[in-house]
Amino acid sequence: MNEMRPDIAASAAPLAVAEPGPGMAPARTGVIDIRQLSLTFETGDGPVYALSNVDLSVEKGEFVSFIGPSGCGKTTLLRVIADLEQPTGGTITVNGLSPEEARLKRQYGYVFQAPALYPWRTIEQNVMLPLEVFGMPKAERKERARKHLALVNLTGFETRHPWQLSGGMQQRASIARALSFDPALLLMDEPFGALDEIVRDKLNEQLLRLWAETQKTIIFVTHSIPEAVFLSTRIVVMSPRPGRIIDVIDCDLGPNRTLDIRETPAFLRIAHRVREGLRAGHSYDD
Repeated sequence: MNEMRPDIAASAAPLAVAEPGPGMAPARTGVIDIRQLSLTFETGDGPVYALSNVDLSVEKGEFVSFIGPSGCGKTTLLRVIADLEQPTGGTITVNGLSPEEARLKRQYGYVFQAPALYPWRTIEQNVMLPLEVFGMPKAERKERARKHLALVNLTGFETRHPWQLSGGMQQRASIARALSFDPALLLMDEPFGALDEIVRDKLNEQLLRLWAETQKTIIFVTHSIPEAVFLSTRIVVMSPRPGRIIDVIDCDLGPNRTLDIRETPAFLRIAHRVREGLRAGHSYDD
């Protein structure tokens, strides 16, 4: 299972948020609020500075993409949000909670680069797996699995096994699994990176439709400039290690996007700004 660790069945009380007073920072209002966040890995060869002074706020219902060169900390930042990595400096909240509390309250679903489906389980059984961990009754598990498989256009494939499906269909099944317990936040780590361009374009269109239907807040990691511009309401451009945010770009292309939009001046203008940000980021030496 790739959504979260087995201890997610526990619960936690929400953090109390104090009213801001003199000298205090204003209360956090975003789904995700990150302030001055840094992360350093200690290794046998010395420290590795993965993230440095990251500030970011994500509002409910946004589709935010992280883009940057390999090793810039995109996935590391996603994993910090998911409580899979611990920052060494700064603060972060997810829906007003610490990442750990958000994980325990099942606030997010996580889609990895590979589908990570169990080959001995059917597609339906794979989607039901987190629901089994939560102790949900069998009838409700089955109903939710069928509902979310329909949402990703996999009705009729419930009894197939992963090896009987294409790579794109497997990844859609993993998205259905991540959505099966209705999390507020969907975290996606290059879910289409290993697929060919034709399949990737189709899944991009389907993901936009899914986002519109579910109204989820989505954080999406990608190496692809066209993918980031096509999908996002905002793009976060990151520098090489240590990962820093060097630009945050609005993508005001409207909700009803088709692949044809990639030829429009507005799309090309945003893509150019992303490309320029990535080039500028390489001026960092450290």
